[in-house]
Amino acid sequence: MPEPEFMKSGPGPRMAFLEEAEAKSIAETMVAFANTEGGTIIVGLKDDGNRSTKKIDSKTLEKALKEADANCNPPVVIGNWEQVDSDKGDIYSIRVPRSIELHALTDGRVLIRSGPNNRPLGGQEILKLASAKSTGDFEAEVVPGVTKDDFSRKMIDEYLAKRAERTKRPYNGKVDDLLKEIGALDAKGNPTVTGILLFSEYPQQWLPQSSIVFAKFVGTAPRGEDGLAGYTRREELTGPLPRLVESAWNLVWGEMAVGAVVKGLEREETYEYPQFAVREAIVNAVCHRDYRLKGRRIEIRMYSDRLEVISPGGLPGFITVENIIDEHFSRNPRMVSGLFQWGYIEELGLGIDRMMEVMQQAGHKPPAFDARPYSFAVTLYNEREKPKSPTWMRNTNHRQARALQYIREKGSITNREYRTLCEGVSAETLRLDLVDMVERGILLKVGSKKGTYYILK
Repeated sequence: MPEPEFMKSGPGPRMAFLEEAEAKSIAETMVAFANTEGGTIIVGLKDDGNRSTKKIDSKTLEKALKEADANCNPPVVIGNWEQVDSDKGDIYSIRVPRSIELHALTDGRVLIRSGPNNRPLGGQEILKLASAKSTGDFEAEVVPGVTKDDFSRKMIDEYLAKRAERTKRPYNGKVDDLLKEIGALDAKGNPTVTGILLFSEYPQQWLPQSSIVFAKFVGTAPRGEDGLAGYTRREELTGPLPRLVESAWNLVWGEMAVGAVVKGLEREETYEYPQFAVREAIVNAVCHRDYRLKGRRIEIRMYSDRLEVISPGGLPGFITVENIIDEHFSRNPRMVSGLFQWGYIEELGLGIDRMMEVMQQAGHKPPAFDARPYSFAVTLYNEREKPKSPTWMRNTNHRQARALQYIREKGSITNREYRTLCEGVSAETLRLDLVDMVERGILLKVGSKKGTYYILK
């Protein structure tokens, strides 16, 4: 049997030979081909074209392909792999088409095919490749059967007003020209996915996956007793993106537990979660979800100990959990820009940083991020860390602790003031309390005789 043509040409820009079915190598080559011009992976051949000594069967290959798929972000769509007969034994061919998206590995590396090798890109190269890719093309696609009449004039007027507030100047041109400029209409005046999601009263008529599902559960798990669902409230939210953000926020706000602390003479309400963190999690999910995934919707799950916001679609491009604070890349830049002009995004690119900051300021642990190939979840925990007392305060008796608190508030304490704090306790016992704290280096004695007072050392 004559050898297949690819054996004669060998590895190159659109051909790769892999000696074994190893998930890491397959994933790297899939990403490299998808980011450039596509290509074919031949599993079972060495670089010199000789048959691998490794035994490879179809089950091994299928397992490796599954693992490789999980290591690509977003997943790389491949054609059907096939077994190729040759004089050198059975080998396998995997066709990888060029992708319109920017693909990365789950460790954040972005690879391209350069000659017979997979080459990692640096920061500027990644941005250049990203700009050349049509990652946001789905949001620019025309929605079949929709006309400009399906836009709500009320939503358009609201957008124009909000945009004028943001830019400090009103728009005086033709509305259709602006809608084309922001990607709501294509060059021929047809509504796009972006336009429908931003300006239609009910975009779910054409994009049912764009709704949000909210559920509040009794405990810490999504189940109740006797196999029941376990939620006390479940709502499905619909409408254009600005309304979805508002509705989701109002719903969570209404279900949020409220406490109170007294500072001085003022009563101050404390909320279960910082407002900014909740709004940012909702806005990020609405902005960055993958709207191509038709069978999944954004989910907001409220448990007794946490709030989860789950967005369909993995992290876009080269973004990973590790670099999510420092790097910024949007799957839907036109939608992000629209909601920014609407006022739902305070400053582009700083939301995650601020979310983590306000959680820490409120005494919560940082948000948790869970990135998977087809979903991304942000979890906010409502437990607050109790302020820790200094070591020197924990190693004192209850009388000494009162004295230390008094000093922290007033700046110093005298023997007379200490006796007033601890009525009914002998003067000698209180004197020994103060002496003990001076000897342990907690307090510093200042002055002598009747002019003696104590301060923190």
